[in-house]
Amino acid sequence: MRQELHPKGWNEIKTNDSWAIFKIMGEFVSGFEKMSKIGPCVTIFGSARTKPDNIYYLLAEKIAKRIVESGYGVITGGGPGIMEAGNKGAHLGGGTSVGLNIELPFEQHDNPYIDSDKNLDFDYFFVRKVMFVKYSQGFVVMPGGFGTLDELFEAITLIQTHKIEKFPIILVGTEFWKGLIDWIKATLLKEFGNISEKDLELINLVDTEDEVINILDSFYKESDFSPNF
Repeated sequence: MRQELHPKGWNEIKTNDSWAIFKIMGEFVSGFEKMSKIGPCVTIFGSARTKPDNIYYLLAEKIAKRIVESGYGVITGGGPGIMEAGNKGAHLGGGTSVGLNIELPFEQHDNPYIDSDKNLDFDYFFVRKVMFVKYSQGFVVMPGGFGTLDELFEAITLIQTHKIEKFPIILVGTEFWKGLIDWIKATLLKEFGNISEKDLELINLVDTEDEVINILDSFYKESDFSPNF
């Protein structure tokens, strides 16, 4: 009976899992070696589906240009939409433009505004997310979908639980984010008590590029640039 519960090839799957460790390790080693040489950067997140004439695409481009003019580089997920806008703004500003690409069945393809020597490819989401968190001095989060929310809440959780050092998390677009912030305050905080009042201080909500730069500059007057763990 017990053998019937395990389909043929089960042991082969477990063996393949073991060998996958070396591929995962290789992605980490390659990522660490390349990202450690890039210097202080801010990551811009947002939807891959955002079109170039969208107000948030144009705003992300402006924000990225201002970020590199302030002395930071820009990291994105390397794809189209908001990611492209971030790399485009960095490129137009003459600054460092990094893309952390991942192979997906739809939407994802690298954009033309990434520095040729800073275009990294990943097979594993979790390895890619480590690179974002470790080498970013701040997250600028534009309107996006599930992937954007995943990256946002992972960073908040890691900072909340003191697994990484605190860095600015900036949500751009009051109209887009207000419903989520209201739910966090009303449901997570007040109704259920699942977070503390202090946790709300981890998030900044803004609408302009000036506000983004002011938050970054104010934070780094008191803190050093360094990898986050």
